[in-house]
Amino acid sequence: MLSTMQDVPLLVTRILQHGMTIHGKSQVTTWTGEAEPHRRSFAEIGVRATRLAGALRDELGVRQEDRVATLMWNNAEHVEAYFAIPSMGAVLHTLNLRLPPEQLVFIVNHAADRVVLVNGTLLPLLAPLLPHLPTVEHVVVAGIGDRSVLDGLDVRVHEYEELLEGRSDHYDWPELDERQAAAMCYTSGTTGEPKGVLYSHRSIYLHSMQVNMAESMGLTDRDTSLVVVPQFHVNAWGLPHATFMTGINMLMPDRFLQPAPLAEMIERERPTHAAAVPTIWQGLLAEVTAHPRDLTSMKQVTIGGAACPPSLMEAYDKLGVRLCHAWGMTETSPLGTMAHPPAGLSAEEEWPYRVTQGRFPAGVEARLIGPGGDRLPWDGESAGELEVRGTWIAGAYYGGADGEPLRPQDKFSADGWLKTGDVGVISPDGYLTLTDRAKDVIKSGGEWISSVELENALMAHPEVAEAAVVAVPDDKWGERPLATVVLKEGATVDYAELRAFLSGSIAKWQLPERWTVVEAVPKTSVGKFDKKVIRKQYADGELDVTTLA
Repeated sequence: MLSTMQDVPLLVTRILQHGMTIHGKSQVTTWTGEAEPHRRSFAEIGVRATRLAGALRDELGVRQEDRVATLMWNNAEHVEAYFAIPSMGAVLHTLNLRLPPEQLVFIVNHAADRVVLVNGTLLPLLAPLLPHLPTVEHVVVAGIGDRSVLDGLDVRVHEYEELLEGRSDHYDWPELDERQAAAMCYTSGTTGEPKGVLYSHRSIYLHSMQVNMAESMGLTDRDTSLVVVPQFHVNAWGLPHATFMTGINMLMPDRFLQPAPLAEMIERERPTHAAAVPTIWQGLLAEVTAHPRDLTSMKQVTIGGAACPPSLMEAYDKLGVRLCHAWGMTETSPLGTMAHPPAGLSAEEEWPYRVTQGRFPAGVEARLIGPGGDRLPWDGESAGELEVRGTWIAGAYYGGADGEPLRPQDKFSADGWLKTGDVGVISPDGYLTLTDRAKDVIKSGGEWISSVELENALMAHPEVAEAAVVAVPDDKWGERPLATVVLKEGATVDYAELRAFLSGSIAKWQLPERWTVVEAVPKTSVGKFDKKVIRKQYADGELDVTTLA
């Protein structure tokens, strides 16, 4: 028996229309680096998104299912593209501006992008790539920048504001299938070529609802979110779409992502929420420690992309800012868990929950799979690879313009679950604690050593700025940990002291013998520790390693 409920498709278009009308007075504020930021209401964003869709269709010939790429910072124009492109039936393809040129070329060609929207300040990055991008016919430039770098290239160049000027404020939005692709994002390619994930209108709509749930970010139109996480990084963790659902104001940093301007933004604009990877908050902490700023407006910070050191949480607690752990990945849209403790606990009782990756929401199912393929219990002790499935979880990768969806066996189980590559435990009440990436866990003498646990313990030392631990070959034990440490300016601590510091919380057999100090830990395009680079540096003899007895 079928229900009597109306079957209304869940579309990005409906999020747009709701935000520009019901929450039309909410604002997108873009930092300019000048005395006054640029402010645009949701109603204005909606009108301009409508005009952009008309221009893409009428001037550039964009049709349904065409891929339209963006190479842009977090700003109002990028938000307009977020809504215009999917709502007209095309596919928004956000390009990671931090990827190596060869990976960007691969991604654009694999997606067969026809149009690229680009901020003028990023033209020096795009221009050298264009001769290698045969499918790109149009480049739309927004904002300041040297257009001369595009001279002589075989593309049509358009000015963003000129395209919108004089356009109709009406667009006959198509009634799309909610399962149709709305946006695409490629993984960072840390293993093999980047892989494309296609998000549907339905998955974006449902994910946006979850972002707004109290057990997730739980923001309202009384809040302002500082969206530091890049819009090319899993749709800015769903925030641009979620904000239009509930009227959350957005503060967009554009290209001003350094600690000093971020501190100034927070003090001047008074956001109540922010979202970014741990490295951003480590840099901001160093900035406000040296040059104090008022951060007390922020009642919650969502931190993900990599494990947050507990010492960083404690440091921000002292500033009156609460960091909330989240876990996710490109394939999960990305919201997988958030670490809100159960109600009614004291601060001391909350702490063990806060340092986990968090609890799974209703839209995400999870299981742990052991080395032999057996399903492990949620007992907080049994460690296995995390697999997930749900309404906003990828079931395949994009196979290219003429290819079938790809479901590699190392990424998807026979019954369709996503293999995350993360190793961890789950408590009986559904809190996830990740102990490592499957490829990063240290297998020493038949036992596992968690590189994440060692890193967190090291970064709790007052003279350590960052620390990354990797497995390196060992004749006796197979693998042993190498501790790569970034010391704070003026630090005098030596390796023996650091090892003694670890001995207070780490089992003796897990303590690293091999140590090295580096200026900075290598990072991926989205700010995660790039451990494959460290392993290669060690193998090539590029690191000055000291071995303790």
